[in-house]
Amino acid sequence: MADQLFVGTRKGLFTFAKSNGAWAVQSSEVVGVPVTMLLHDPRNNALYAAVGHGHWGVKMHKSSDGGDTWNEITAPAYPEKPEDAPDIKCPMRGIDIPWNVEQIWAMAIDPSTDGGLWCGVIPGGLFHSADGGNTWELNMPFWSLPNRARWMGGGYDYPGIHSICVDPRDPNRVNVGISCGGVWITEDHGQTWRQGAHGMSYDFGPDEGQEDPESQDPHIVVQSAANPDVMWSQHHCGIFRTTDNSQSWHKIENAKPSAFGFACATDPNDADTAWFVPAVKDENRVPVDGKVVVTRTRDGGQSFDVLTDGLPQDNAWDIVYRHGLDIDGTGQQLAMGSTTGSLWLSENQGDQWQTLSTHLPPVYVVQFARG
Repeated sequence: MADQLFVGTRKGLFTFAKSNGAWAVQSSEVVGVPVTMLLHDPRNNALYAAVGHGHWGVKMHKSSDGGDTWNEITAPAYPEKPEDAPDIKCPMRGIDIPWNVEQIWAMAIDPSTDGGLWCGVIPGGLFHSADGGNTWELNMPFWSLPNRARWMGGGYDYPGIHSICVDPRDPNRVNVGISCGGVWITEDHGQTWRQGAHGMSYDFGPDEGQEDPESQDPHIVVQSAANPDVMWSQHHCGIFRTTDNSQSWHKIENAKPSAFGFACATDPNDADTAWFVPAVKDENRVPVDGKVVVTRTRDGGQSFDVLTDGLPQDNAWDIVYRHGLDIDGTGQQLAMGSTTGSLWLSENQGDQWQTLSTHLPPVYVVQFARG
């Protein structure tokens, strides 16, 4: 099992470590600064932390020794905007989509090169590094997609990439999840792209547009390591699953107490097992009945267990963001951080939870050290 847990919050990065059977804070970095994304690279024990400095912009920090020491490295940045590049407005808000990185929202390892990395940002840009983050290149075929003009902001003002799923069988095949722009697939390492959200649907707006793949709002997309043809998505309007490598998605109908939420994790050893953190939809966005629960399916979404042992069940209003739930490589340990600064950990697939903290800053992302 993993013995390190990295927690990115609104006020810094906190590393928890397990020693003599107990978890405790081992270190803290960039205290006071939002840490919006983390990535641990088991190939070389590097750790990347994306931070948002407000007035000073988006920065990237890297540790080459698993978090002991840190240096600032180059952050993804858009090239100078060509004079003939069209201005694009968010179709819902009517505001211009900026030609600059507002937030780093996703990172993934690209195993095709030793230092290969993918990075997804708000507003809807995909970057690639071949050298461990020393340099970044905007994927222009993706940024130049004509349908990008139809993407809308979800929880943020602008559309953004929150999920990058690299097929472990073929690093040229990458799935990218966008709020709100569906799921996009490349099979040639980003040279060409096609829409892969067919079968997803939403339950508001005009009936004729509810199954439009360009308008879908997957909150997160995760791929099964046990069977990469299987992916799960916690969507704004329910839970969806594909078993045919994103050729089609189908809706899971019986998730209780709610099919709304942001986070999802899937068992690396069993494609039919996944976890979700349900909430009340839209304007409220609070736990159902003030009870923090995790739901788990072991049969591909046919049935769900509601897991409560060790989680607050009275007047609890914690929400778990899309990157606030993680599972380790063994499939046994789960970690979960909330908007109210609580952090929980389970060492038995969610059957029981222990509280690691109740007073962190709001948690944006949790990630176990990868083996």
